[in-house]
Amino acid sequence: MTLIKSISGIRGTIGGTPGDALTPLDLVKFTASYSRWLAEQTPEAAQAGRRLRVVVGRDARLSGAMVSDIVEGTLMACGVDVIAIGLATTPTTEMAVTGHGADGGIILTASHNPKQWNALKLLNRQGEFLNAAEGARVLEIAETDGYAFAEIDGIGSVVSRESYDRQHIDAVLALPLVNVAAVRNAKFKVVVDAVNSVGGVVMPELLKAMGVEVVELNCTPDGRFAHNPEPIPEHLTEISACVPAVGADLGIVVDPDVDRLALINEDGTMFGEEYTLVAVADYVLSQTPGNTVSNLSSSRALADVTARYGGSYAAAAVGEVNVVTKMRETNAVIGGEGNGGVIYPALHSGRDALVGVALLLTYLAKTGKKLSELKTTYPAYYISKNRIDLVPGTDVDGILAKMKAKYASEKVNDIDGVKIDFPTEWVHLRKSNTEPIIRIYAESRDKAAAEALAERIIRDIKALL
Repeated sequence: MTLIKSISGIRGTIGGTPGDALTPLDLVKFTASYSRWLAEQTPEAAQAGRRLRVVVGRDARLSGAMVSDIVEGTLMACGVDVIAIGLATTPTTEMAVTGHGADGGIILTASHNPKQWNALKLLNRQGEFLNAAEGARVLEIAETDGYAFAEIDGIGSVVSRESYDRQHIDAVLALPLVNVAAVRNAKFKVVVDAVNSVGGVVMPELLKAMGVEVVELNCTPDGRFAHNPEPIPEHLTEISACVPAVGADLGIVVDPDVDRLALINEDGTMFGEEYTLVAVADYVLSQTPGNTVSNLSSSRALADVTARYGGSYAAAAVGEVNVVTKMRETNAVIGGEGNGGVIYPALHSGRDALVGVALLLTYLAKTGKKLSELKTTYPAYYISKNRIDLVPGTDVDGILAKMKAKYASEKVNDIDGVKIDFPTEWVHLRKSNTEPIIRIYAESRDKAAAEALAERIIRDIKALL
């Protein structure tokens, strides 16, 4: 059983004992702590005599209803009014915060983690994840039990209970760079694998609104994940076979909370999740040239494409909030993460598979290219993504420091773990925000070279463990 408290929220496995897993007592403690933090951030609410309002949305995982009931009840016990949007993607919940003029939001999702996990992802009034300092304050309140509950006349209530899906879809379709007519005329046929979570509701609805023929695969939102929910090649054999079998133009895969987008070529091969952002950025930059941002673990291909349009590329630490911060600093027009996370600030500042799909289909419709043909227009890189599972008490920071010293003669970036840039390849080592592991990502010009680099670094790390 595991409970992880990080910039990515409060994440843990369901069941077990408080403090060691995500139990009902932990849900109450961290929700109440967030409520206290929100009150500190919004003193004008108390001065005006109004209750704080928080949006709550969840993915479809098996523990979702139970967790949602506890979180909503705790918010009300803290004197907070709840705007319950039910089954909702992470980007939908983010947009609902600003759409409803709420003071904050809580997304109940463990993203790509397996079914036994769930999490509280905490949002500010802009519908964005808390930064490191804000998250640390929530944890401090939790550690000191620095929260209190409202007396009877001060308890909150559920002020609305309705979906925000339609508003999200309409906002995507209204974007100037989304051309619904062009997509409809292209008569695309698309297979959607939503791993039986909320993407099975909203993604087919978006596609049908754009005139796309949809073949639904694992789209029943019952939380019974049909395969490992992380959208990486080894988990996507079913849709890879389905796309060519039904004569589809492409396949779309999302994770349980729909902030990551993976694509399948028309022949069933992988487009590559690293290239989701690259392709969408290629289209956006062709229409609105500017700067881009991705995290340190993302492909160099985005920097190459950005340079093609005369823009500047910048790298941020891993984590959506870090990418968004760097995008604001550099006035980026598009950004995201190499795990298929597209951030398009013209819509909102969060990873969003819906806007990624709408922009990509528009690009394909305008160019007339097949998805596999589009892939050939980008620099060819390969990323080998690896992990080392940790035992309790492992000194990860000490290991990373030793790796930095070992490769001090190379170009090293340590804003998030250790990234070592070699002339034609790179490797990034970092402690995961979401699991008890070290991630080792290595990129080179081909699979063999990337895997050889990763294996060399893994041997170095294991020698230190």
